[in-house]
Amino acid sequence: MAFKFFAVLALVAAVSAGVLPVQQVYHAAPAPAAVAYAHAPVAVAHAQPVLTKATEEYDPHPQYKYAYDVQDSLSGDSKSQVEERDGDVVHGEYSLIDADGYKRVVQYTSDPVNGFNAVVNRIPLEHVKTVVKTVAPVAVPVAAAPLPVAYHQHH
Repeated sequence: MAFKFFAVLALVAAVSAGVLPVQQVYHAAPAPAAVAYAHAPVAVAHAQPVLTKATEEYDPHPQYKYAYDVQDSLSGDSKSQVEERDGDVVHGEYSLIDADGYKRVVQYTSDPVNGFNAVVNRIPLEHVKTVVKTVAPVAVPVAAAPLPVAYHQHH
């Protein structure tokens, strides 16, 4: 019985995922009383309507500028980015501190003629602040150790 239940669930899952094609189910007129039919459960998937915008918004000349800067003295995280777009031309720069103590600075451009180009510079930092978390030792009371007990067997 459990196998039948699992098989029906697998069939429903396959139909829902679109693995098996779903055809329209038609029922015939009621059968005469002398003949009895047993119907197995039939999985029927209903198509969901697709919602789309009536008109697509298209900007033939997109423009934007943005920037961010993160300087976290607690964790030592330091990164920034600046980017500007005017139509199909993009200019930008980002920087971050690599794990080996160098600052990576990437300057990039992109346009339809030259494609994407990036110049990467690695600058050694004079000092790398290492964040070390220290934990104070916890005083644990020393309990008296149990004394060893000697067992003797009497014969």
